[in-house]
Amino acid sequence: MLVSGAASGQDKLAQAAQSSAKTITQLTDVVKLGAASIGSDDPETQVVLINAVKDVAKALAELIGATKCAAGKAADDPSMYQLKSAAKVMVTNVTSLLKTVKAVEDEATRGTRALEATIECIKQELTVFQSKDVPEKSTTPEEFIRMTKGITTATAKAVAAGNSARQEDVISTANLSRKAIFDMLTTCKQAAYHQEVNKDVRSRALLYGTECTTGYIDLLEHVLLVGWLVFYSKRVAGAVTELIQTAEAMKGTEWVDPEDPTVIAETELLGAAASIEAAAKKLEQLKPRAKPKQADETLDFEEQILEAAKSIAAATSALVKSASAAQRELVAQGKVGSIPANAVDDGQWSQGLISAARMVAAATSNLCEAANASVQGQASEEKLISSAKQVAASTAQLLVACKVKADQDSEAMRRLQAAGNAVKRASDNLVRAAQKAAFHKADDDNVVVKTKFVGGIAQIIAAQEEMLRKERELEEARKKLAQIRQQQYKFLPSELRENEN
Repeated sequence: MLVSGAASGQDKLAQAAQSSAKTITQLTDVVKLGAASIGSDDPETQVVLINAVKDVAKALAELIGATKCAAGKAADDPSMYQLKSAAKVMVTNVTSLLKTVKAVEDEATRGTRALEATIECIKQELTVFQSKDVPEKSTTPEEFIRMTKGITTATAKAVAAGNSARQEDVISTANLSRKAIFDMLTTCKQAAYHQEVNKDVRSRALLYGTECTTGYIDLLEHVLLVGWLVFYSKRVAGAVTELIQTAEAMKGTEWVDPEDPTVIAETELLGAAASIEAAAKKLEQLKPRAKPKQADETLDFEEQILEAAKSIAAATSALVKSASAAQRELVAQGKVGSIPANAVDDGQWSQGLISAARMVAAATSNLCEAANASVQGQASEEKLISSAKQVAASTAQLLVACKVKADQDSEAMRRLQAAGNAVKRASDNLVRAAQKAAFHKADDDNVVVKTKFVGGIAQIIAAQEEMLRKERELEEARKKLAQIRQQQYKFLPSELRENEN
């Protein structure tokens, strides 16, 4: 009806399209019920059925699109050839669905049928990949490389399925292969058509995308012929290697593996520095509260606190940047990330560095908030002192994290140590300023003692009660702090724990 409608009037074409939409909806519902009747014990076979009806729905959508383009055109118009091609794909996918439904009833042929359906679907997707159509959006080389890893996983699973010859393994391989190839083809074309990619690299990406896919099709066709698996899996592996090298060429000489722990560490360190700088900018906008000057006033503690907080923010920013420089120096020297055998150890070190940098950034952010609240008269000096001490503690941990693998005499480490010392000095200055402010505040809080005996006794009892309550709260706070530190200690890499001890 759709094909004949293209050569007829708009009314017949509209009727055919509506009928198609209604039919595919009914078909999808029936296949879903059929998949549900299999039961949750065999999810891979359920996926095979759902994929089969998805292929039919996709082919129908493309057929309707081709019909729309061909409507009213001459018989020799190119759009008519596209319509015939879309109609053939539609017939192929409907036939494939019928074969799949029949195979599901026969457990001995489920795996073979799933492979056949996947191979046919991949061939159709490859045709779309090889077309001249430019993708609607582009993607990054890093995303492209991430998708190629799915091909490696699927290849290993295909070889294992061929060796085991179990139907469930073959079905699982078919489902995984379909997704892995689709994802690779999609991101390959999107990355190849990125505006910064030159024509030579684009052609190379499209060439090896095709080579990888045709090699994988051959691999799937021989899953049940074990002797050929090694040959075809090596062919796929070679194509994947070429794809990765092409993706690296897209990025240029400055390309780095985004999953390298040392790269992640550097990114996190720079992120921590940016976080500290953002907090520091907020401090720059603060001003102490306006208040009348006292005749005997010589020191403005709020201004001292504010300046000390700004100094800490500047010092911690310099510290984290120095840590990033030290980390880059270690990578350049080959002490980190260059020996595959040490990958786990390097990963733990990087995680320790990341954790320490995050703690410095979080502590600095808390300090800036406490300084803000203190200057506005909304927070106690005790909170400010605690925040400053936490900055000092996290700074010490970051220094330890860097020193685990670093050369103590290197220029980067000397700068790092100097930055650490600057943070400590600024923290000490803030603590002293906050303690003085608290002391003067306490002097100003005069207690009015009641002269009557009964009232005086009541005051003493109330004061003692308050003292006992605060002592109990202090003890509880100490216990809570100890528990928090114990929990944090568990997540530190072993080498950092040794250095702390």
